[in-house]
Amino acid sequence: MRILWAFIRALRPRQWTKNAFVFAALVFDRQLTHPEAFLRTLAGFGLFCLLSGAVYLINDIVDRESDRRHPEKRHRPIASGALPVPAAAAGGALLVVIALGASWRLSLAFFAVAASYFLLNLAYSFYLKHIPLIDVLIIATGFVLRVQAGVVLIHVQRFSPWLYAVTTLLALFIGFGKRRAELSLLAEGAGHHRRVLDGYTIPFLDQLITITSATTIIAYSLYTFSAPNLPANHAMMLSIPFVLYGIFRYLYLVQVEGRGGAPEEALLSDLPLQITLVLWVFTVLIIFYLY
Repeated sequence: MRILWAFIRALRPRQWTKNAFVFAALVFDRQLTHPEAFLRTLAGFGLFCLLSGAVYLINDIVDRESDRRHPEKRHRPIASGALPVPAAAAGGALLVVIALGASWRLSLAFFAVAASYFLLNLAYSFYLKHIPLIDVLIIATGFVLRVQAGVVLIHVQRFSPWLYAVTTLLALFIGFGKRRAELSLLAEGAGHHRRVLDGYTIPFLDQLITITSATTIIAYSLYTFSAPNLPANHAMMLSIPFVLYGIFRYLYLVQVEGRGGAPEEALLSDLPLQITLVLWVFTVLIIFYLY
């Protein structure tokens, strides 16, 4: 039972919130109320949770030695020894087989996206995560693939390409914020825990964060009044303040409170960020489905 619980924790279920991007096409193409589209998207979300869990297992197996020296990651099941490496490897392989097999049955196009996501993250775990800038670009690509997975699962009619740009920029912003928080936490010994951090400095990351936060706001704003599927009176612009505050709040968490090292933890624990997200979702749903 202890090994099973350790295995579940190693899948990092709290980070499965990232897979919510699979629902982007369903929501923004106004198909949330279509049962078949909803069920297909929900299945895709579940399969991405299995795949991402397998990726976390592989990553933790590869990083187990460096994680043992990390003040927080040393508590992870594989690094702490609670989950033996053979059990983690076998479980991860089984999850990959199940997820990709089910993806093939669900849709050939979805299988192609899911397989691309897995292979990209495999390359990230073994090599790409050690290359500055490329590491965060790969993370951003993973989010875009989640959105693309949702697109190929349903017959989209009004999904705007602007949302790919917004997803990319937002993921880059969060990724660079994560790197900054890690660099601040680990200070002088950062490179011993995560090699890629030797390629970053706080001032450099602050510049990247400034660029990506500003362009995220601009891209989202442009989406709200230029996408063809939005109300003609530009009501979607009413959601911009929530995006602004959400970005500013995350900046505050990273630079003032030093809590951006685990973005999903910030989302699940920071009440102002949660309220902002709920209000943004509520506003979008009203504009798309009740306006």
